[in-house]
Amino acid sequence: MDMDWLKGLIKLVEESGVDALDIELVGSELGDPTRVRIRKSPRVTAAAGVAAPSAGSVPGPQATAPPAPSAASDAAPSEMLFEVLSPMVGTFYRATAVGADPFVSVGDRVEAGQTLCILEAMKLMNELQSDVAGIVREISAENADPVEFGELLFRIEPD
Repeated sequence: MDMDWLKGLIKLVEESGVDALDIELVGSELGDPTRVRIRKSPRVTAAAGVAAPSAGSVPGPQATAPPAPSAASDAAPSEMLFEVLSPMVGTFYRATAVGADPFVSVGDRVEAGQTLCILEAMKLMNELQSDVAGIVREISAENADPVEFGELLFRIEPD
């Protein structure tokens, strides 16, 4: 087996969102079938950024944009919201099963490391955990929605 070819495959998997790669070559140089299986289990953490200052209450879970600032509102820097972005392409689930209570809802207090949702990618269920403690102010995806890499999922007002 060509080790440079194999190293190239490993590098390709490391740089991509692929979790497994199966290759079967029949009729290799030695006449024997060759099978290569490379698997990478992603470490899921919340990708984060800081949003524009909040201008009072944030709309419910269906909202996808921050509220427009009002003329009477003077948002302090401490009112910045922490954005939780999708670290992968997948399907967003708010609970472990249909009919089960959601992991979090708007207004809930969360701790750093607490599970916010599940992202299903390639039949793997990945728990997405909060990087900050605070209050959930917005949930931007609906249950069972497909989500893209970098898509806004939650806004959390940090402690």
